[in-house]
Amino acid sequence: QVQLVESGGGLVQAGGSLRLSCAASGRTLSRYAMGWFRLTPGREREFVAAISWSGGNTYYADSVKGRFTISRDNAKNTVYLQMNSLRPEDTAVYYCAADDVPFAPNYYSPLLKDYDYWGQGTQVTVSS
Repeated sequence: QVQLVESGGGLVQAGGSLRLSCAASGRTLSRYAMGWFRLTPGREREFVAAISWSGGNTYYADSVKGRFTISRDNAKNTVYLQMNSLRPEDTAVYYCAADDVPFAPNYYSPLLKDYDYWGQGTQVTVSS
């Protein structure tokens, strides 16, 4: 099993930036495709970004494309979400998730159901 811990959330003004980190322990991340999701009150958890475990493929929700960047450092067992040009509608609890795909280095998924492990989340609040 892998344990995931998010950090880096906080309060930021609209137009600002934050970088979220997702640190893994228990197993190497080099077999997991990773994703970021977010949850706002009254809505279902929604996909934000995903990255293959090779790091070679990424995928973004239309709402964050061009503003957010997902990356990973397998040597540090950490995945990142750089968030720029933040908007009030980006306010949410952000979760990282791991999808165990050891034989698929270029695979990623935007589907919540495909992920096997989840962190506890980190709050991001964007003020207008």
